[in-house]
Amino acid sequence: MTEEIRAADPLGGDALLAAVPAMNARGDTAALTVALRALLPDPERAALWSVGGALAAMRDLGILLGSLKRHGVQPLAVVPEALPVLELLGRRTDMIPRDTVHHYTTWNPDGPRRRTYTGDPIEARLQDAVRMVFPGLVAALEDCARVARLEPYAPGFAAALDRVAGHVRTMVDSIDLTVAQVPPAYFALTLRPYFEEVEIDGRDYLGPAAAQVPLWLVDLTLWQCDRSDAAYDAFLAESLPYALPSWRAFHARHRGGVSAVSKLSAAVSWEGADRLPPVLAASAEALGRVLRILKTFRARHLGIARKAYSDEVRLYEEGSGGAPVALLRSILDLTRENETMVRRATARRRPAGAPVGPPAA
Repeated sequence: MTEEIRAADPLGGDALLAAVPAMNARGDTAALTVALRALLPDPERAALWSVGGALAAMRDLGILLGSLKRHGVQPLAVVPEALPVLELLGRRTDMIPRDTVHHYTTWNPDGPRRRTYTGDPIEARLQDAVRMVFPGLVAALEDCARVARLEPYAPGFAAALDRVAGHVRTMVDSIDLTVAQVPPAYFALTLRPYFEEVEIDGRDYLGPAAAQVPLWLVDLTLWQCDRSDAAYDAFLAESLPYALPSWRAFHARHRGGVSAVSKLSAAVSWEGADRLPPVLAASAEALGRVLRILKTFRARHLGIARKAYSDEVRLYEEGSGGAPVALLRSILDLTRENETMVRRATARRRPAGAPVGPPAA
């Protein structure tokens, strides 16, 4: 359905949206207001659209919502007739009544039809860097669900974790691309203001921030479902409404489960000998690898965030996902603690059959 959404232009807005970067460069709120009003569809017509058409419409209206708010205007204060349309599109798609990171990246067309706030190639690079993580994340969640169904003694446990590791490495590649192509000051001073929250029917909704990429769904089955803390739980409660419907369902299925870290720790503790069965040792090694990759990603993400929100350049105290930089540090620490625990639990346990002492000369 992704290609269908990218190709769709249900509002007939291609030409008008191509002019949005120029409007933003001028700070022309009058023109942006006229554009939003001009693109609003009749609710009865919008109710007949496919889900893909409704997602494309929300994508296009969202660019104008974020643009107006960036220039200090609450969109629905100047175009109140947008409210029933946004609510209808939210119900039709089972998502929040504004655009999310999925609308801004995955469902955004390529080439001259790409929707942007600034028209700057750096903005397009950031969109592409975020977009590239979603196929791997989808695949990782399929294997995370397998891990949740298995015990560490099952041969498939380690195999599924190895596949998760391969998929999650895309996140590291993405953040490396961001570091190379998106200067922190550009994000902090130019792009971040377009991701401000917008008030819709008395509630604030965050803009389409990269922080909405739900890596926390991978955390969920690996360690978070039973080894979290209050600050991370509060962040997840705020982030969950911005996730895809199927991902919210994934969270509901697994939030009360037993994490892979807990299952492995219990299995290791039951092994009285100093040598682990090979299958359990393989599971421990695979889980440790995934957690190290997550730790690497989070350390690099924290480094970017610290630069973007440093005293010298920041315009905001909190990140575009609504969380302070300190929370990123906390999540990194939690990830590191779980990785360390897996490593320590198995460090003194050799796989059965492993050589004792140094190899013969």
